[in-house]
Amino acid sequence: MNDTVYRWHTSSFSNASGGNCVEVAEGPRAVNIRDTQHRHLGHLAVPATEWRAFLHAVRKDELD
Repeated sequence: MNDTVYRWHTSSFSNASGGNCVEVAEGPRAVNIRDTQHRHLGHLAVPATEWRAFLHAVRKDELD
């Protein structure tokens, strides 16, 4: 069993009304992502390098 405690934070694009948003917990090797409204369903884990590449692409508006 994994006893790691994650420090979750919501997306900077989230609003106070609790709309569609995600939370992330960043670690040195992986980033965990979950749906704020369905936390009980678990999370996705992606390699930290892939997360950084994704954020870079989003910031540069390179995603279709």
